[in-house]
Amino acid sequence: MPNATSFVPAAPNIPGPIADTRRPRVKFPAGACDCHAHVFGPQRQYPFAPGGGYVPPECSIDDYVRMLRAIGCERAVIVHPSVYGTDNRCTVDALRSGKFKFRGVVVIDEKTTDSQLEDMHQAGVRGVRINLKSKGTVVAFDAAPRLAERIKARGWHIQFFLDINTIPGIDREMTKLPVDIVIDHFGHIETAHGMQAPGFQTLLRLARHERCWFKLIGPYRISAQAPKFPDVTPFARALVAAAPDRCVWGTDWPHPNATFMPNDGDLADMLPDWIPDEALRNRILAANPARLYGF
Repeated sequence: MPNATSFVPAAPNIPGPIADTRRPRVKFPAGACDCHAHVFGPQRQYPFAPGGGYVPPECSIDDYVRMLRAIGCERAVIVHPSVYGTDNRCTVDALRSGKFKFRGVVVIDEKTTDSQLEDMHQAGVRGVRINLKSKGTVVAFDAAPRLAERIKARGWHIQFFLDINTIPGIDREMTKLPVDIVIDHFGHIETAHGMQAPGFQTLLRLARHERCWFKLIGPYRISAQAPKFPDVTPFARALVAAAPDRCVWGTDWPHPNATFMPNDGDLADMLPDWIPDEALRNRILAANPARLYGF
């Protein structure tokens, strides 16, 4: 931790979330889960790793819980962001806060000890994230097989943050892993390329594998059609049709590096378009994440 007398916090260079969350029209079921969000700060307690791709404003656990209650979630998953490198303290401390029903996804490397893994498991961690896209990435895909062997006994999964368009054939390597895998942010496909584009076809091939899950999050990362992103709908529906028991949903709060800052209530209200069947929508909001994260 920085010396208290010498520490100067870095100025944020991205905006924070919309604080006044609109209550959505769609009603969430009991046990509904936001499966992807981050918390940041305070910097004095949780300094950012050198060379990160952005500097977020403080986005506290209390801010996040207020948003969750506004949209109707009862559970949530905090995903460790790239700006902290492999220092998972901010994420794990949030899991231990007791302020909500949390699970977590962390970033580890070969220096992470078995004792640390067990400690994180007890805190509520159920997966590790491999980031192949952000500036300051610290774990390469080559590490995935070794990490998978270390985490499989605990029932953890590997979550991938990647641009699937730029890594041809990665699905063949992913499906060799002995643990569940999770693709977030629609694999950063681009809706403008169409559903027959190689990247989306790779996602559909992955959907045939019983160990591959998908997070339906971040429409603003794959579409330019703000604010409602209607061109995302057919892609979301196709993934849900291909893997109805292996899709989950999340807000991506506080939306770091978003090209368009959404209101989280508006994101929730996209769900009836993406998943018109209420029973299936409720499964994706509650039952599926309960299985994946062990709630």
